[in-house]
Amino acid sequence: MLDIPDPLIGHLADIAEDLSQAVLEGFAADAYRSGQLSRAEVGHLLGHDSVWKTEEFLSRHDAWPSPSLDEVLSDLRHLRSADIP
Repeated sequence: MLDIPDPLIGHLADIAEDLSQAVLEGFAADAYRSGQLSRAEVGHLLGHDSVWKTEEFLSRHDAWPSPSLDEVLSDLRHLRSADIP
């Protein structure tokens, strides 16, 4: 739980319509940048229904760490199993 001083709550609510979602998104983007969360974990945390939604989110937040070996292998598995005409 976040402890936000009462005088700031109104101001922060004006800045972000859904403050808890804004804080969660900021945390997710920062944790991804630092390598603490994987792309899949970010998508799960934010309730995304596709990898593309997570990619779009990370792009909007300029979150681009180097992919881990596990992420590269996971992407490769997904590409190999894709039904590409």
